[in-house]
Amino acid sequence: MVDYNFSRMQLNYLGLAVPFFIFFIALEYYYSRRKGKNFYQYAESVANLNVGIAERLLDVFTTGLFFFVFDYLHKNWALFDIKVNWWTWLLLFLATDLVWYWYHRLAHEINAFWAVHVVHHQSEDFNYTVSARITVFQALVRSMFWSVLPLIGFPAVMISTLLLIHGLYPFFIHTQALGKWGWLEKILVTPTHHGIHHASNPEYLDKNYGDVLIIWDKLFGTFAEERRDVKIVYGLTKPLGSHSFLWQHFHFILEIYLNFKHARGFRARWKVLFGKPDDLDPRYRSVLERHLLNLAPGKSPQPTTAIRQYVTGQTIFSLSLLFVTILFEHHLSRMQLVLFSLFIVISLINSGAILDQRRWIFYLEYARMVLVILAIGLFYPNSWTISVLLAVVVLITWYFRPIKRYYFQLLYAGSGH
Repeated sequence: MVDYNFSRMQLNYLGLAVPFFIFFIALEYYYSRRKGKNFYQYAESVANLNVGIAERLLDVFTTGLFFFVFDYLHKNWALFDIKVNWWTWLLLFLATDLVWYWYHRLAHEINAFWAVHVVHHQSEDFNYTVSARITVFQALVRSMFWSVLPLIGFPAVMISTLLLIHGLYPFFIHTQALGKWGWLEKILVTPTHHGIHHASNPEYLDKNYGDVLIIWDKLFGTFAEERRDVKIVYGLTKPLGSHSFLWQHFHFILEIYLNFKHARGFRARWKVLFGKPDDLDPRYRSVLERHLLNLAPGKSPQPTTAIRQYVTGQTIFSLSLLFVTILFEHHLSRMQLVLFSLFIVISLINSGAILDQRRWIFYLEYARMVLVILAIGLFYPNSWTISVLLAVVVLITWYFRPIKRYYFQLLYAGSGH
C-alpha cells in the first residue's frame, strides 16, 4: 500500500520539473497564438511530449545508476582530487560544456551515436516541446562521455548537481519566441543559434553544436550565423512521415541493422557503425517504411476531432501520472512502480499509433485495462474487489469484437480508416 502520511513523506522534488516545463510550454503556445505565429502543430507536439514523458519516466530507474558510476570512477580512477570551491565549479562548468560539444558533434557524425540522438531532430517544429525529445538511450551515451569528468577528479556530487543546472538551460533555447539576444549572441548558444542547429537546410547542416557557450563552435569551425535569404526548415532531411513512438525511437537502429547485414567485409561493416549517416544506403529506409509503416507516400493521416480529443486526454493523463509517479516514487512498491510505468509507456505507444490511425491499437487498450485492474487489485487487495475485477475482465473479453468495432467507429469515423 502507498504511505499516505504526508507529514513524513520523502518526496522526489524532481517531479516538479513536469509542471514547470508544462507551464512554459503553455506560455509559449499562448504567445504564439496571440501573435498569430504557427509554432505548434498538434501531432508534432504530442509526439514530442511522448518522447519526453518516456525519458523522464525512465530517469526514475537510471539516475541513481549514473551517480553510482560517476562516484565509482572518482573514488577508484580519478587522476586528481579536486576540492569544491568557486573556481573548481567554474572549471567543471567549462569542462562539462566542452564535453557536451564533442558528444553532440560526434552524435551527428557517427552512426552508432546518431542512432540515439536522431530522435531529438525528428520534429518539424521548433518550440519548447522539442526540448523534451531526449531518449534514455541518448542519456546513456551522453553519460559515457561525461564519465571523463570523474576520471579527471571532479566528485560525483559536483557533477550531478551541475548537470541538473546545465541541463535546464537548453530547454529555454528551443523556441522562436525570444528573438535575438544582442551581444549575448557572441558568447551564449541562443534560440537563434540553436534553431539553425535544428534546421535541415543544406546551408545549416551540422552547425552550432554548443549547449550553453557558442565559443566552442567558433573555436572548432562549426559555427553558422542565421542568413536572411534562407528560410529555415526544421526536422530531418528526409521527414519521418509518422508519429509512431516506436518508429521514432528505432527506425535508424533498424536502418543500421539492414546496412550492417548486407555489408561485405570488415571495413564496410565498420563504416556502417562508425561512419557518417550519409554513408548508409537510403534504400533500406524505404524498405522499412514499406514493410513496417505502410503509409501512403508523402501523406500522413489527419487526426479527426475524436482522435484529437482522445489523444489530448491520454497525454494529459500520462503527464499527470508521470508527475505523481516521480514525486511519490519512494512511497510506491516496486510492483506499483512497474505497473504505473508500463501503463504510461503503453499509453505513449498507443497515442502515437492513434495519430497514425493504426488498427492494432485496440490490443493496447486491452493491455492498459488489464494493468488498471492489476493496479486496483494491488491498492485494494480484498476478495470482493478481486471478484468484481475478474468479472469485468471476463465481460470485456467475451464482448471483445463488438467493443472493438464500436471503438473504431467512434475514433476513426470520417477518417477513411
